[in-house]
Amino acid sequence: MNTKLTLTIEQEVIERAKKYAKEKNRSLSDIIENYLKMLTRSEQKQKIEKLNPIVNSLKGSFKIPENMDYKKELRNRLEEKYL
Repeated sequence: MNTKLTLTIEQEVIERAKKYAKEKNRSLSDIIENYLKMLTRSEQKQKIEKLNPIVNSLKGSFKIPENMDYKKELRNRLEEKYL
């Protein structure tokens, strides 16, 4: 879903960006959108890389049921282990 976004940018930068977009046969909106996607993708990649390799390999390996109370489950498991 596309949504309008208002930006405040120096006029000279806008003119150069429009010229660049025209030379590349692309819209300025498309160029900006792809740039933002690239920025946010690299940030997510950095977060993933910070995980321990073992944790990273397990990430996404199972789905938790929506109605699961993880605090209650943790408490029950700890009670079983220590009581």
